[in-house]
Amino acid sequence: MKESQIILGIDPGTIVMGYGLILVNKSNVSLIEMGVLHLSKHKDHAERLQLIFKKMESLITHHRPTAVAIEAPFFGKNVQSMLKLGRAQGVAIAAAMMHDLHAVEYAPRKIKQSITGRGNATKEQVLKMLQHTLNITEDVRFMDATDAVAAALCHHYQGKTAAIKKDNAPKAKAKSGGSWASFIAQNPDRIK
Repeated sequence: MKESQIILGIDPGTIVMGYGLILVNKSNVSLIEMGVLHLSKHKDHAERLQLIFKKMESLITHHRPTAVAIEAPFFGKNVQSMLKLGRAQGVAIAAAMMHDLHAVEYAPRKIKQSITGRGNATKEQVLKMLQHTLNITEDVRFMDATDAVAAALCHHYQGKTAAIKKDNAPKAKAKSGGSWASFIAQNPDRIK
């Protein structure tokens, strides 16, 4: 992992899109910016998607993130809502790809688990942990913004976990052949 990086978190939506940026500098993590894009006054769905793309472009151009984390849609019963949400997510991913950024999706449960230690935590519990971790003191009115910050922080934590797992992974033994005899010769402790 780079010494410092900026992670952009996105909570996609066609009514309200949350966004949050964090700065990771060695072991210090701080909040750069968080907010929401209100789209409800725009009735045309295509226009909403265009505004999402433009907001992503603006955030990426201004802050130059090195990673993008997106909260995956929660599967509900309303198929039309899911289709619209999927389009919003696709537009956000496309905007990231236009800047050669790989957008990583995280399920809401994974994000909550990463931030609070509990996959079924409430949005308020996630907010409290974010306030504690990132020293957020301002009044947070929209949970969409904190959900986006949580996605960014989850991405940071997952990167650290992946690095730890990679460093601690047992080394595979070299294989000289595919026969049972070579397997037994390479793994005498597995024979009883």
